[in-house]
Amino acid sequence: MQNFAPIALFVYNRPEHTRRTIKFLKQNLLAEESRLFIFSDASKNESSQLLVEEVREIIKSVDGFMEVQIIERKSNLGLADSIIDGVSRLVKEYGKVIVFEDDLISSSYTLQYFNDALNRYQNEDKVMHVGAYMYALNDESLPETFFYRAATSWGWATWDRAWMNFEPDIDQLISQFNSEKKHQFSIEGTMNFWKQIEEFKSGKNNSWAIRWYASIFLKGGLTLNPSQSLINNIGHDGTGIHSGLNDIYNVIINPQPIHSFPEKIKENQQAYLSIKEFLKNRKGNFWQRILRFAKQRINRA
Repeated sequence: MQNFAPIALFVYNRPEHTRRTIKFLKQNLLAEESRLFIFSDASKNESSQLLVEEVREIIKSVDGFMEVQIIERKSNLGLADSIIDGVSRLVKEYGKVIVFEDDLISSSYTLQYFNDALNRYQNEDKVMHVGAYMYALNDESLPETFFYRAATSWGWATWDRAWMNFEPDIDQLISQFNSEKKHQFSIEGTMNFWKQIEEFKSGKNNSWAIRWYASIFLKGGLTLNPSQSLINNIGHDGTGIHSGLNDIYNVIINPQPIHSFPEKIKENQQAYLSIKEFLKNRKGNFWQRILRFAKQRINRA
């Protein structure tokens, strides 16, 4: 019997998002053969209490997996500390983990992709992260999967051997960057990754994901990614911790299974250039930005 990776699902106070995430996750071909660990964070304040309780009622009835374990936090850890703790716990016990948050719609083949990749590259130290989300890239000639430097956080997987390199101390990370590394880290200035590092340092965000990417980058690690996304994030409706109202990153999920993986362990330059082009133009021209801003103001009103 194949040893499938455990799934860590992190939930908080979004009952409808949680319900949809679980519905699609349950439809995965390997769901019935997978262990699901649901980490439910405690309420941060009174205004979230009822929603947290509603989410906890939903997760109590989850079935369709080989095993379901619910970990109810007694106090509010926050998303970053909850994920760091949960991932550390599961990789220590199982050697690998698949990670979902409560706003991710998955393909029926997402778990298959994760497990195939985890098995294929488990002894390749340079491969540190498996991502399932990918931007809507305008290049149909890309291979099914490729290696890239940055780590996506919307549905991902890793191994104990890689997670051991996670450095949570922002000062330790910053001290290892020079100007050239900052430039390469931010995909040649097309993405605000270094700004996220600075904002974490100043207390403006509490991102685990930017520290994980920085840890991978500084180790010279690579991430595996599909050219067509196996995940769509439904949290860009203003309900997410770090997600505002935005449709830039919406994608159509690939309905087909992944069959091919790269043989050579090196960054795919074609994919890198395609991603850089997407990031460079993702916000559109001046008028498209104005229109998006107006829509956001209307939705918030």
